[in-house]
Amino acid sequence: MRLRRRKKAAAATGTMPLTEHLLELRKRILIAFAAVLLCGLVVFIFYNPVIHFLSQPYRDVTANAHGCGPKGCDLNFTDPLTPLLVRLKIALYGGLALSVPIIMWEIWRFIVPGMSKTERKYAVGFFVGGIVLFLMGCVVAWFTISKALSFLLGVGGSSLRPLVDANKYLTLVMLMFAAFGFAFEFPLLLMFLLLVGVVNTRQLRANRRWAAVGLTTFAAVITPSQDPFSLLFMAIPLYIFYEGAILLGRLLKR
Repeated sequence: MRLRRRKKAAAATGTMPLTEHLLELRKRILIAFAAVLLCGLVVFIFYNPVIHFLSQPYRDVTANAHGCGPKGCDLNFTDPLTPLLVRLKIALYGGLALSVPIIMWEIWRFIVPGMSKTERKYAVGFFVGGIVLFLMGCVVAWFTISKALSFLLGVGGSSLRPLVDANKYLTLVMLMFAAFGFAFEFPLLLMFLLLVGVVNTRQLRANRRWAAVGLTTFAAVITPSQDPFSLLFMAIPLYIFYEGAILLGRLLKR
């Protein structure tokens, strides 16, 4: 009963003793860790449809090409440990992806007691926007993978036949998801800088050319496939986000 009263009082005042603060942090971390394990176990069990889905871009690109049949080439491995590593890697990445809503909820539950009403309003927008933008980045990455693979497998000419390792292919796909997902958080960074007054819309408008060069360079560096299609599919949306941040900043009179 005393512990409940303390928690209610802490929620009302937005303060909490250090020991209870650490206990609460441990609780949230354990819940998030358990969510990752549980979701990873689910992905591990349903491994076959997941790997089939992830390898579909490679099959589409190699269909009726590179000596493959109409269904495309299969992924390969030369190390007997590769199948196990691939399955564990998919379970880990899949568990992290599926548990993101739970992890974000636990982070929200941990930080919200110390926020004011105004801060909570902005935090909700940033949390929801962050999830939506990350998913948008993953969707763009998924449609980019086929174009990237088509370029990478064909740039060497018809004399070369691809023998793609399953582990390396999976690493490339996961890095594409991560690169596009995190890059698409760019508008949140801009809005944060506008809200805290570090930059304003006048400065953003005056530096459009430098922003275009910087975003293109950033896209060229962060894309793991290093092909022109990935660069364009990342740089163009990022510049659109830049212009969108200017419009929102003007509406907010920043």
